[in-house]
Amino acid sequence: MSRKKIVIVEDEPDILEVFSYNLKREGFEVATSLEGTSGLNLIQKTIPDLVLLDLMLPGMDGLEICRALKADVKTQDIPIIMVTAKGEESDIVLGLGMGADDYVTKPFSPKELIARVKAVLRRIEVSDADRKKNHVKIDDLEIDIDKHKVSRSDCEIKMTATEFRLLSYLASHSGRVFSREQLLNQAFGNDVVVVDRNIDVHIRAIRKKIGESNHYIETIRGVGYRFKEIS
Repeated sequence: MSRKKIVIVEDEPDILEVFSYNLKREGFEVATSLEGTSGLNLIQKTIPDLVLLDLMLPGMDGLEICRALKADVKTQDIPIIMVTAKGEESDIVLGLGMGADDYVTKPFSPKELIARVKAVLRRIEVSDADRKKNHVKIDDLEIDIDKHKVSRSDCEIKMTATEFRLLSYLASHSGRVFSREQLLNQAFGNDVVVVDRNIDVHIRAIRKKIGESNHYIETIRGVGYRFKEIS
């Protein structure tokens, strides 16, 4: 597994050295800048996994950098932890409002810094995993579980609630084989009344509606069904 990359933008050399040393000791890859404008350029060039951003910087302050990062599609998803001094509460509110993920107030211990960094990275990983699970795209077939929407080649496909629940369950567990009984229990739940208990009928209807994408739903003889493995 590749190491997580962190960019630190901090204008106090002693603090920057402490940050860098402790993060490297935890296994992170670290790049640094002592100035705002060069720091922004470094972030845009390296696209790190996280940015530690001091608010009070020469050249370009931290709020300006935060605003620029969130306005750029290439950098808008990079998590940012702001580093602030006491008495900058208004800047903290502004930074969080711009999309920063967390902040630490000077002075703080290296242990606290590492804990904050790991916590933010952990939240981002969980969020990414949930997003991928709830949004399936394979070739031209797209299933958005949050929006309860299925489309193919950008054309929406109308489905019944039962069809959608069955398709979305299979797609969000691609590669796994489910028996008909498992699909009834897991996809619909015990509290949902399924009038037509013939899963095969629902599968046929789904395959017909998704047209040329129907091969994504595979029949496993003598067992049940599987949604094609998504690489």
